[in-house]
Amino acid sequence: MKILNPGHNCWRIDTAERVTFLVDGADYFQAFRATAMRAELSLLILAWDTYSNLRLIRSGEEVHPNELRTLLDHIAKAKSKLQCYVLNWDFAMLYGMDREWLPVYQLDWRTHRRVHFWLDDCHPLGASHHQKLVVIDDTVAFCGGLDLTRARWDTPEHKPGDSRRDEGAGPSDPHHDVQLMVGGPIARSLGELARDRWKRASGYQPHVHEPRPLAQLWPNDVPVDAENVRIAIARTDPAYQGRAEIREVERLYLDAIAAARRSIYIENQYISSPAIGDALARRLEEPDGPDVVIVSGKCTRGWLSQMTMDVLRARLGHKLQQSDREGRFRLLYPEIPGIGKECVNVHSKIMIVDDVFVRVGSANLNNRSMGLDSECDLAFESEDRKDLCNAISYFRARLLAEHLGAEPRQVTEAIESTGSLVKAIDHLSQNERTLKPLPMDIPKELEELVSEATLLDPEKPIDPDRLAEQLVHQEDRPPARRRLILWVAMLLVLAALTAMWRWTPLSEYLDIDRLLVAIDTFNQLPAAPLLAVGGILVAGLAMFPITVLIIVTVLTFGPFTGFTCAFLGALGCALSGYGLGAFVGRNTVRHIAGNRLNRISKRLAKQGLLAVILIRVIPVAPFTVVNLVAGASHIRFRDFVLGTAIGMGPGIAATTLFTDRIRAMLEEPSWGNGILLALIFGGIALAGYGLITWLKRRANDTPSTNQD
Repeated sequence: MKILNPGHNCWRIDTAERVTFLVDGADYFQAFRATAMRAELSLLILAWDTYSNLRLIRSGEEVHPNELRTLLDHIAKAKSKLQCYVLNWDFAMLYGMDREWLPVYQLDWRTHRRVHFWLDDCHPLGASHHQKLVVIDDTVAFCGGLDLTRARWDTPEHKPGDSRRDEGAGPSDPHHDVQLMVGGPIARSLGELARDRWKRASGYQPHVHEPRPLAQLWPNDVPVDAENVRIAIARTDPAYQGRAEIREVERLYLDAIAAARRSIYIENQYISSPAIGDALARRLEEPDGPDVVIVSGKCTRGWLSQMTMDVLRARLGHKLQQSDREGRFRLLYPEIPGIGKECVNVHSKIMIVDDVFVRVGSANLNNRSMGLDSECDLAFESEDRKDLCNAISYFRARLLAEHLGAEPRQVTEAIESTGSLVKAIDHLSQNERTLKPLPMDIPKELEELVSEATLLDPEKPIDPDRLAEQLVHQEDRPPARRRLILWVAMLLVLAALTAMWRWTPLSEYLDIDRLLVAIDTFNQLPAAPLLAVGGILVAGLAMFPITVLIIVTVLTFGPFTGFTCAFLGALGCALSGYGLGAFVGRNTVRHIAGNRLNRISKRLAKQGLLAVILIRVIPVAPFTVVNLVAGASHIRFRDFVLGTAIGMGPGIAATTLFTDRIRAMLEEPSWGNGILLALIFGGIALAGYGLITWLKRRANDTPSTNQD
């Protein structure tokens, strides 16, 4: 059986003199650090995310350097010829709270001049750079599902509440992943891929050199699982800026599924690709088809993923169950005793077919990884070599033993005795630590929500005009109604807290009368209005929520002076942000805010004033970020000023009126004030809905100037 076919389902095949499967982050981070310390000429990192303060060794022993930033800085200073390149996805604002703030400062400005950091925005709108690749001296390389970032370190034990997983906010959930370590000519090919990616993003070519002898870089304590192996490189690369689309990852998945005879073993975070689902379903419908075992996390990481990708995974699971006529399909998750509310994050992206084919890489089994995000997987076949068959089957046994609380030998014996991968897993699933069937019940409300969320897992690059339209014209759809309900609930909670502070024991902890006296005392200062305007301007530039600043201002000065101060302060903050963005330029702004917002603004700017009003009424990013991006983009100053004033005015007025009534309730709680507050709230909600509807109709009536 031959699966790999260069030019069809892989880019090229090259030799790896040594191959090692690194299971879980502890082993990978240790091997990476040990190899990096031996680097002399180049170190290239391609990543979805990096974290400068990542601790690499967590055994309790003091080692130096041990953090990613200090390690790169140390080796650059110690090795006069060494050049380090770190390419990180220029992430979407959606992930801003989970990312390190200003990574360019941490990994570029705070490190030696030969440590270079760049945010990669060289991909279509809506796509991401998702390759997880490290190449050292073009001699040793690491490729798989692990980034050098937070919430990735763990051991195969996946101990609940392990303090070693604590990176400042308490222990993260257990994390399971795999990285393939290869040495020899294959590393030079991966170095070529990494340099090409760097050049696309930055515009210049990293230094090229001859590889070094493998024995000089391979750490002594890293065991070798296979030697002299022909490794294939499979990629996903979307069509962009004249480059043709590459879908080797998808083709290799489909070809490997079609070639399976006895078993297909998959570990993956996301499972939603219809093409992969259809291919697996066809094999399950065959009378003598292979066993299909998929291991995934009980729930994925993050609320957005859980609300969307988990639902898509359950749908595909139902489809495969319906196709499973012989009981050969299992969709499982790891269960660990004492884990409680934690969840093992199965982040690995591997596939093993029989004992003759294995692949490890960055690609998930979703649409994005098939055609939109940049991906890199490594794969090899046994080629009728007994040693490679043994290496592949032992790797699978290691993984299953970890999940089932068994030994690899027990897994191998169970497969041999039962003659079936599924039966072997069923036989070994009696331990407390085990694999359990993944729940696939989909709540009705989530089913409806995800039916509107096709943009979350696109297969092709997204047209910017279409994306911008969807960003600002969602009001009449179910998700928009839910967001409106959320805002209503938040305001109702605020009103409820007002009553609680007056009529419950909470008043003992917050003396409202004293608070109001303090506000009035500040109000009596001659320069109080100017101080308020300046405070809003400065605090807004520092990313403090502008709505909170408006509320505090109105509470302090009352409705008329408060509205004036809030409006002037917010407008001044917007103009200052615009000017700062224009001064520092697009390159700096995209390092801070993400270049996709630049491109959205460029498209919206074609509609002029109305576009600015829209992004004020329906914000697509934090207030200050929008100002910076607008200043560094193509939005005209006149349109920005007028659009900001018109767009902010109704919102500030509504906030002023509502806040003033809240203060009235604090000063004179009564049924009359309560009813008036409710009426004002209802009026604001209706006015807001009407404004959004009117803007939507106006935008739809505006002729497009796009000629693409």
